[in-house]
Amino acid sequence: MPLNIDVFRRIRPSFTKNHKHKIGVAGVASVGAAALAFSLAPGSSEASAESAPASPVSSVAFGSEQVKDVKAGINGQLAAANVQAKIDAAKKKAADEAAAKKKATEAAAAKKKAAEAAAKQKAEQARKAKEAASRAAQRAQVKPVPKKYANNLDGWIRESLDIMKKRGIPGSYDGIKRNILRESSGNPNAINNWDINAINGVPSKGLLQVIPPTFSTYHVPGTSWNIYDPVANITAACNYAADRYGSMDNVNSAY
Repeated sequence: MPLNIDVFRRIRPSFTKNHKHKIGVAGVASVGAAALAFSLAPGSSEASAESAPASPVSSVAFGSEQVKDVKAGINGQLAAANVQAKIDAAKKKAADEAAAKKKATEAAAAKKKAAEAAAKQKAEQARKAKEAASRAAQRAQVKPVPKKYANNLDGWIRESLDIMKKRGIPGSYDGIKRNILRESSGNPNAINNWDINAINGVPSKGLLQVIPPTFSTYHVPGTSWNIYDPVANITAACNYAADRYGSMDNVNSAY
């Protein structure tokens, strides 16, 4: 089949033009890529720069950006880790200082409490000592002063009555005085040398004319053992009368 030259002619100019354009662009791209590859690889031969394909050049350029990004990321992470470490160190330091401060405060409080307790105990001891001294002073002030009795019949009877009261021995001032006046006329050294007791060798003696055996048996503790002692004689005689007659008040004659 014969070729349609008109058709071919109509198509070729546009085809040729388009391909020339594409070839020009490709050439420029190839030259640019070669130049870029040469600039990235210094010291390499011109032939290797011209023969290097375009795609590896683009790949090297992309890898360099990745390295920069990775480096930047690592630097950022290190910086962040450094900041976090400083923050953690600051927190730990603050916590340690707070713990130390709390411990010091608790120690001071314990010391203060112990000091207060010691002071309170000391004050309490001082108070008790003061109260004890005050009580002792009061006792010294209210300590009964020994009663003084006149050295006569009235004084002897009154002293005997006080002793008899402590011992629970009954008797009255009048009953004692009445019997004393009858028995000895108030003479503490009186002695009966003529009655039956005297005949038997145990004469009656003293204010109330007590024989020695009776005096020894009814002697009241705290009084003299001398039968002629007025107070000892009266209390022994009243003790005997209380045992035998109920009281010296009931005695109206020799007993």
